[in-house]
Amino acid sequence: MGKRRILVISQYFYPEQFRINDICKEWVKRGNEVTVITGIPNYPQGKFYKGYGLFKKRKEIYAGVHVIRLPLIPRGNGSLMLICNYFSFVISGFLWSVFTRVKADQVFIFEVSPMTQALPGIWYARRKKIPCSIYVQDLWPENVEVVTGIRNKQIIGMIDRMADYIYRNCKYIFATSPSFVSRLEERKSVYRKNTSKVVYWPQYAEDFYKPVVKKKLTDMPQEECFKVIFTGNIGYAQGLDILPKAAAILREREISCKFYIVGNGRYQGEFEKDIDKNDVGNMFCMLGRKKPEDIPAYLANCDAAFLSFANHSLFRMTIPAKLQSYLACGIPVIATAAGETERIINEAGAGIVSRIGDAEDLAGKIEFLIACNEEERRRMRENALGYYRKEFDRTRLLDVMDEYLG
Repeated sequence: MGKRRILVISQYFYPEQFRINDICKEWVKRGNEVTVITGIPNYPQGKFYKGYGLFKKRKEIYAGVHVIRLPLIPRGNGSLMLICNYFSFVISGFLWSVFTRVKADQVFIFEVSPMTQALPGIWYARRKKIPCSIYVQDLWPENVEVVTGIRNKQIIGMIDRMADYIYRNCKYIFATSPSFVSRLEERKSVYRKNTSKVVYWPQYAEDFYKPVVKKKLTDMPQEECFKVIFTGNIGYAQGLDILPKAAAILREREISCKFYIVGNGRYQGEFEKDIDKNDVGNMFCMLGRKKPEDIPAYLANCDAAFLSFANHSLFRMTIPAKLQSYLACGIPVIATAAGETERIINEAGAGIVSRIGDAEDLAGKIEFLIACNEEERRRMRENALGYYRKEFDRTRLLDVMDEYLG
C-alpha cells in the first residue's frame, strides 16, 4: 500500500482526549502523511487549554501528525456559548476550505457532536474531487433532540437535511455499533446504486489500556471496602444522577462500598449537589481529570468499573468508548444500560447490568457483585479481556480500515 495523504476533520484533537488521536498516530506509523484540521482545545471544561489560544499554537506537530487549529469560540458553560462554539468552527472551516493550500488524497471525518463539524471536510472533498469518509459516533438529529430537548420540526428538519447532505457526499460511513448501522440504513442518503455505504467499525481501546499490576496511588485512599470506579466525561447523557441514589440505599443496608469518579464535565456541579443531597459524601471520591495513560492504574485499584446512560432509546444503540477501555483492562463492569451495552456485557460474561433509572436495582446488583467470591470475579475479569481481544482488537480493526480507505 502506497503512502497516502489523509486529511482528518475533527473539531476535537490532542490534547483533548478522543480516539482519533490514536488513529492518526497509527496512520503515521503506517507510512501515511496525516493533517488534522481541528479547533483550539477547550473540551470539556469550556475554556482554552493553557498554552493555546487565538494567537498561540495554531499549528503544531503531534506524533508526526500535522495539526492546524481553526479559530473558534470556546464552549463555555451555557447553551448559547455551545451553539456559538459549533457555528464558529463551521465558519472558520468554510473559509479554510476555500483558501487552504493543504493537499490530500482523501478526507476522513471523525464525527462526534456536533455533526456540523463535518461540513468543512465535505466542502474540501467536493472542491478537490477526492473521496470522503465519515466515522459516526453520534447520530444527528437524534442526538440534538436528546441533549438539547429541541423538538421544533423546522429546526430538526434542517438538521436532518444537513445529515443527508453529508452522507450523500461520503464514500463510506463507518458506524460504532450494529444498531447505528441499522438506523443509518433507514436513510436513502446512505445508499449508492442501491448498495449501503455503511460499515460497522467499532471503537477500540489504545494499547495502554491493559491489565496492570496494582500499585499505591497518592490521590486514591486505600480503604477496606468494595471500590467502584467511573472514568470519563461527567455529562448529562451519562445519567449519573442514579449513582448517589444507589449509594444512599447501600448506606442504609450497611454495605461497605466507595465510588471513585475520574473525570470532569458539564454535569459535575449538579452531580456533586446530588451527592450532598443524598448525604453520601463519604462514599464518593472525586479524583478529577487524569491522563488516559494513567487510567489503567486507577482501574487496577478498584473491584469494578461503572458506566451508565440517561433513559433514551438513542443510548440503547450506543456502545460507549469507555466500555472497550474497561474490557481491555480486564475489570468487571457494572452498567446501568440497555441495548448494545447490555448485549456486550452479557455476551462477554464480564459483569452485571441494572435497569436504567432504577437505583434500587443498581444497589442490588452492586450488592450481588460484592457477594461474589474471588473465583467468580476472576472469571469476569478473564471474560472481559477475552471478549475485548476477540471483538475489538486494535490492530485488526485498523487493518480493516486500511482496506476500505485503499
